Amino acid sequence: MPGFARLKAAAAAARFHGLDPDLQDFVADPTEAVPSAAALARWLDDQGAVAQGMVVRWRALVRMRAAPPIVLLLRDGGAALMVGADPERGVVWLRDPLEDDAVAPVPVDALRLEHLWAGDILLVRRRRDETEADAPITMRWLARMVLREKHALRDIGIASMTLSMLQIFPPLIVMQVIDRVVNYRSMSTLVSISGLIIIFSFYEVLLSYARRELSMVLTTRIDARISLHVFSRLLALPLEYFERQQAGNVLGRVMAIYKVRDFLTGRLMTTLLDLFTLVVILPFLFLLSPALAWMTLAAAGMIGLVVVVSMGPVSRLMVRQLSAERERGAMLYESVAGIRTIKTLALEPVRRQMWDEATARVIRWKLDVGRLSNWPQTLAMPFDLFITRGIILVGAFMALENPASVGVGALVAFMMLGGRVAAPLVGMARLLDDMNEVLASLGEAGSVLNQPTETRALTTGLRPRIMGGLVFEGVTFSYPGASAPALRDVSFSVPAGTMLGLVGRSGSGKSTITRLLQGVSRSYSGYLRLDGVDLREINLTHLRRSLGVVLQDNFLFRGTIRDNITAGRPGLTLDDVVRAARLAGAEEFIERLPAGYETFIEEGSTNISGGQRQRLAIARAVITDPRVMILDEATSALDPESEAVVNANLERISQGRTMVIVSHRLSSLVGCDLICVMDQGQVVDIAPHAVLLERCAIYRTLWRQQNRHMSDGPESGPASLPVSGG
Repeated sequence: MPGFARLKAAAAAARFHGLDPDLQDFVADPTEAVPSAAALARWLDDQGAVAQGMVVRWRALVRMRAAPPIVLLLRDGGAALMVGADPERGVVWLRDPLEDDAVAPVPVDALRLEHLWAGDILLVRRRRDETEADAPITMRWLARMVLREKHALRDIGIASMTLSMLQIFPPLIVMQVIDRVVNYRSMSTLVSISGLIIIFSFYEVLLSYARRELSMVLTTRIDARISLHVFSRLLALPLEYFERQQAGNVLGRVMAIYKVRDFLTGRLMTTLLDLFTLVVILPFLFLLSPALAWMTLAAAGMIGLVVVVSMGPVSRLMVRQLSAERERGAMLYESVAGIRTIKTLALEPVRRQMWDEATARVIRWKLDVGRLSNWPQTLAMPFDLFITRGIILVGAFMALENPASVGVGALVAFMMLGGRVAAPLVGMARLLDDMNEVLASLGEAGSVLNQPTETRALTTGLRPRIMGGLVFEGVTFSYPGASAPALRDVSFSVPAGTMLGLVGRSGSGKSTITRLLQGVSRSYSGYLRLDGVDLREINLTHLRRSLGVVLQDNFLFRGTIRDNITAGRPGLTLDDVVRAARLAGAEEFIERLPAGYETFIEEGSTNISGGQRQRLAIARAVITDPRVMILDEATSALDPESEAVVNANLERISQGRTMVIVSHRLSSLVGCDLICVMDQGQVVDIAPHAVLLERCAIYRTLWRQQNRHMSDGPESGPASLPVSGG
């Protein structure tokens, strides 16, 4: 398979740098017959490498004698690893990535290689320092991202400088028209000047179009890069963070980064481009009239001073306005996400009142910001009017008093150029005002995106072959802010292939054990080993792909039933889907649906029942054939008939894998090899069902509460204990 050869070659190049990428992490583009250099680079970047595809010629390739292994992408979709070069002999040494490393590389010359290779290579190195993918989200990070587009910035700068030069000529031409054409009634001069105006106008239109096109491309590239980084950073945050935060609040803070992007690619870029005009035109203003030029600069400076003085008070109010808007956005998200509860409990009036109050707070702060911002605008307006209107009056007075100081044509030219000089000066002052909102927005986004991520755990660590043997040795764990530990000195072990049940009262620590097994929390003391390997040493992606997890309330994505079952392995076939659905007891209801496995599931799974959703989640978990399966109250939402179907299939599901089942229905755990009884974060007993009935008072009481009609078992034991699935 040619595509597999490219994956193997890229992985071999990464291993040279101490990385061990997982081939299962590569997500193929359905539009590509074989993996492209860009797709391979994205995959390796996610694995902790820095990869870049490029095109080189033979002369450059053969000089890379000291380079690490280079991946050559061949014409037929295959790949080769270049492990050496000799420019004197004119050969490079290539190795087949599908062969063993012990096989000696083969020397290849230019003539033989160019029949197979068109120049595409992939360079791979280890990430040695902070890059855009893991560096803190700051203004420096964003500026560095913008500066990566140095070629586009260079072209935009050249176009802007040229446009600034062209903008000098129209006022000068107008001055000549007034001074020479009108005064001397020279038709030939008018014709010549008209020709110049047409030529300059043509180039100005052309360059303006080119600059807008370049700016648009630059903006979209930066937008795409920021969006990719932000979403990747968001996905890399640990589950614990999302559990402590309100979803709408998180989204509101993250989306604030786009205000910073708009500032960098909008107002900031426009003002910097206008500075070219200032640098070019300002000398001509002093050439036309030094006195009027100084007046223009003084008026623009006063406008800037007004803006700077008002910046502090406005920024403080702006922060409060942003906070009120974020809270209102969080309420809107919460209302949409919980619309079913709102409707069923008739909470519309209550939520409407809360929305009205949140809107009132936003409007109040927005009005305060607007009123305070109105004062500097009012104070700056006289100076702005002086630049646009007063200068011509002063210039006219100077012309009447001393005609030699400034001519009529020069005065008109000055007016045309003066407005263009004042605009960037005023824009620079207003940039400082915008910086307050931008820095506040950046702080909001950074409060989420700069949280510690799981990136290192997801991209590094061991990838052992997992069989399912579990060992807890003195494990103690506390949730952040909790007064008592959730687990206290938990110790037990189960061999691979064991069906283990977890029972106990609410808060006894059953679900905490499953969280630790999934790597959701790693800040525990003691040792948790999977097949003899410390769980904290295992690559987190590899670990979670080796687990099948079914929770009490499972989420299904918008899409077909088939897409949801194959969510973890998009390349699996329909036969795999049917097999998984049969194991989960979902086949019978899927086949009754009009579109079968192509039935579309709406957002929130509103068009299927809770029991059907649960069985689809079980099918999604078993389709990857995990070595360890965790069912945390997985059958609690099922009706008795569906639960009976799933329980009947548990024996088949458990074949060849370790099962960890949390359930408050003890009848569903009778067939387990071992049942672990938890109480107040500690293991009370662990044994098969029959043994626990004999020797464990807590288990015996729980069993009696759920099976009052049965009389088997001893009569001793506590009177009652509350039963829950926690």
